[in-house]
Amino acid sequence: MRIIEGTLDASKLRIAIVVSRFNELITERLRDGAIAAAEEHGIDADGLDVVWVPGAFELAMAAQLLAESEEYDAIVCVGCVIRGETPHFEYVAGEAARGIGAVARESGLPVTFGVITSDTLEQAQARAGGSVGNKGREAMLAAIEMATLFTQLGGAESEDDDD
Repeated sequence: MRIIEGTLDASKLRIAIVVSRFNELITERLRDGAIAAAEEHGIDADGLDVVWVPGAFELAMAAQLLAESEEYDAIVCVGCVIRGETPHFEYVAGEAARGIGAVARESGLPVTFGVITSDTLEQAQARAGGSVGNKGREAMLAAIEMATLFTQLGGAESEDDDD
């Protein structure tokens, strides 16, 4: 029996982080958590790009363009949608999730979902470096692991492909 799994070695990876500017108090913390995780796992100084978009709805559009560029091994999407008094929350949160998932499936790249969907600002803060952890960090760790797994499974070019 073979067991195939990714690693958390980001030293040879190129990763983009797409960050929603809406709820920036929270999304900056998610971005910082993602960057810290990438640095802790050896990403090269030139291996990380941060792209800002207006809101969570726009995350997928930017991720798609980044995926089409074929410059990245993985894309991390971070944002925050807090429930309000109107159905707007359901539309934005649902479309962000569907869009990011579609980019991952269509591009064949690891595109991770680090979007907090919460009822309150306090819940969002707890998930952006508070008592519940940092969803940006978690999304980056998943991206690193999946990118290294894809290389092993042949879903990404490896240095040995030159033969």
